[in-house]
Amino acid sequence: MLTSYRGDHQLLGATASDKGVNFCVYAPKAKRVTLCLFDKSGHSEVNRIGMFRHEGGNWSLFIEGAKVGDLYGYRVDGEYSAEKGLLFNANKLLLDPYCRDFFGEFTWSERHFCHLPVGHLNPSDNACDMPKSKVTAIEKYQGKRPKTPWSKTVIYECHVKGATVRHPDIPSKHQGKYLGIAEQTFIDHLKHIGVTAIELLPVHAFINEQFLTTKGLKNYWGYNSLNFFTPHKSYLVNDDINEFKVMVERLHQAGIEVILDVVFNHTAEGGLDGPTISFKGFDNLTYYSTLPSKPNVYINDTGCGNTMNISNPVVLRLVLDSLRYWVEYMGVDGFRFDLATILARQASGFSNQHAFLQAIHQDPVLSKVKLIAEPWDIGPGGYQLGQFPSPWREWNDKYRDTVRRFWRGDEGVLPELAMRIHGSSDLFEHNLRGPLNSINFLTSHDGFSLFDWTAYEHKHNEANGEANRDGHSENFSFNCGVEGFSADPQINELRLSMQKNALLTLFLSKGIPMICAGTEMAHTQNGNNNAYCQDNCTSWLAWKNHQQHHMLTFFIQDLLALRKQFAAFSHSFYVHDSDSRFAVNWFNEQAKPLSPEQWREPSRKWLSYTITDQQLGQSLLIILNASENALQIKLPLSAFSSHWQQAITTAVEPQRPELDSYLQVPAKSAWIFTSIKGDEKHG
Repeated sequence: MLTSYRGDHQLLGATASDKGVNFCVYAPKAKRVTLCLFDKSGHSEVNRIGMFRHEGGNWSLFIEGAKVGDLYGYRVDGEYSAEKGLLFNANKLLLDPYCRDFFGEFTWSERHFCHLPVGHLNPSDNACDMPKSKVTAIEKYQGKRPKTPWSKTVIYECHVKGATVRHPDIPSKHQGKYLGIAEQTFIDHLKHIGVTAIELLPVHAFINEQFLTTKGLKNYWGYNSLNFFTPHKSYLVNDDINEFKVMVERLHQAGIEVILDVVFNHTAEGGLDGPTISFKGFDNLTYYSTLPSKPNVYINDTGCGNTMNISNPVVLRLVLDSLRYWVEYMGVDGFRFDLATILARQASGFSNQHAFLQAIHQDPVLSKVKLIAEPWDIGPGGYQLGQFPSPWREWNDKYRDTVRRFWRGDEGVLPELAMRIHGSSDLFEHNLRGPLNSINFLTSHDGFSLFDWTAYEHKHNEANGEANRDGHSENFSFNCGVEGFSADPQINELRLSMQKNALLTLFLSKGIPMICAGTEMAHTQNGNNNAYCQDNCTSWLAWKNHQQHHMLTFFIQDLLALRKQFAAFSHSFYVHDSDSRFAVNWFNEQAKPLSPEQWREPSRKWLSYTITDQQLGQSLLIILNASENALQIKLPLSAFSSHWQQAITTAVEPQRPELDSYLQVPAKSAWIFTSIKGDEKHG
């Protein structure tokens, strides 16, 4: 016989102590909340105990003798009225929103649905198809954190499974797992490139959507959260959540930070016709946004069926508690917020004074970590690039599209290109932010890989089972003359040069550079630009081919070494005065200042400019030629030495220009020259 009594109503979740376990959940409109205990197998429910209600809507229970490892779930009874948005159904076993771990797997069945059809309560018990919440005790993270400043940050966006599942030098049991990321051979690869932070696609526990399972597909990316505290279980080797901390600590020991891609905008419960597995069953109207006049209609700014109601203080607390847990207990260094506009949307629209942003800004833990917004969603006024407050950074898709359009050879791109490569002041300067607030990227998990950008002009998403209707149709890509695979050495040579051109532009732009995993090995998804459901070789990195593409890895390494050498790229403020320390000058083909008329010439598809550091005596000359024709250009005078020294070029057969001579810049190529005080060697 278990001894139980009223517990602490402020400790949400299951909190273990020497005497037992305190259980607490939020269910303000419930008539009754029952704690269900299960045996070690998770199959047999061995006890049901009613919980005690407290003011404010919390329910608590303390059970003496309960311990770490015990399995449990909740049943919540109350009014069922779909029209009112009330979805209580005591037949549904609910996962604790605050559980740090769970046991067992989620299995799709009709038993998960609150009603069949809407308006008719479903009496089926879903316990046999539900994972069971697990009492967990985990120590705070004690490892030393790198604390890399933004000015030195280089991000590698990465999928836990896809990064290592095909790596031949990683033990098979660790491939595709957190411990695979923790393997020294993978960490050495990151260090070899020059990466300072790894940004992991969602690691919050997630499930596959039912429409995917019926097609034999999976939610590979993980943007379908089941719980905000538990690491995704299939990435564990021994079902031990501490493996995640092992990964973090080993990365930290190598000086690499860990950033998590987090999804707080929606959950796996979907719309009114979706399953009841956690939040819906405790209080649907607290956790999800619905129309004020129609509480049975979900606001769907995410396109995934529901939208989390972050404006509710209980939901806001849940999100903040989750974020702090991942920082303090799991050791992570920052977050990239999926569809972040939703998190700061009020009834009147997006607000950079939203309670969510203010709460993070004043939080003693969260205000010190790296914060990155994906600043858009599909809701009204959803595109908010440049509108987040300091200290937020933002994914800059305008940078991505402008660089892609320029190298594709589009007309009239030069003015915007100049703006983007120098930090996008038009987007960030208005609210006292600088170039380091822009996360510059060419590709991410969503869209073409960098290789596919040079090999496909049309998406090829047939394998997703949506008749190629999904994914973006405009990718600003250039297939170099052949759609898809080509055995033509000239086409492949051009594709490699195009990748190098884009990478050179990225790493010599002001802002924070981010590359997608596989960029360094010319990873292809065979033209699939929405591979969210491709848990296969389409998405997994092909390490066996890595040596064939080592030239990209070394090219990135060289670019990062050059970037690190020049202080202009770590400067945190915009430069508008040519007489300032970091002067920027733009030139035409005669080494004269580029005139306003020349800036506006649609056919001008090349750019020549210098970045000069007057204090350190350093200057870079950068020439970008995206046209189909070779360019004859006179080099401007070298600022600190008698000759410009050639540093990097993407030209296949580069020449070495003599002093005051014209340089022949081949079509679709880029050149970097340096001038450093005291260095008089002829380049």
